[in-house]
Order: sequence, then C-alpha cells, then structure tokens
Amino acid sequence: MLHYCVANMPGAVPRTSTFALTNATPPYALKLANHGFFEAIADDTGLKAGVNTYAGRLTYKAVAVVQQQAFTPLENLIGTNATTA
Repeated sequence: MLHYCVANMPGAVPRTSTFALTNATPPYALKLANHGFFEAIADDTGLKAGVNTYAGRLTYKAVAVVQQQAFTPLENLIGTNATTA
C-alpha cells in the first residue's frame, strides 16, 4: 500500500478548504453561544480537544512544544467548572 501526504492541503485547494471550514464552524460557534464555554466543552469532547489556550496558558501540548512554552492540561485549569458552569 502506498500513502501520499500533501503538507499543506488547504493551501493547495484554498476555495474548497474555505467552504469546508465555513460549513464545519457554525455548529461549534452556536454551541458556545447557546451553552457557554464550560457546558459546551463538557458536552463535546471534540470541541474540548480543540481548545489550544485558556486563561493565558497553552492547553494543547503540541502547540506548547513547538512554541517552546509551558503546557498546562485544560483539566488543571477548569477543575469542576466544566460541569457546573
């Protein structure tokens, strides 16, 4: 089996990738607007996994590593607020 990876697919097909992102974003924005941050991430693990920063801290390890900055797991910052706020 042969696999081929294009490093910057959105750059190769900017119009298509813009439509894809535009269609994928509104449900998350609506969830955040209607339920607030804590309830939205408590109910949607995909949304929670997409949180890169919170309270001035990097909460996504890969970003912290690349930026050579400290990493703080999101759970350490939100505590029980994710289910009560």
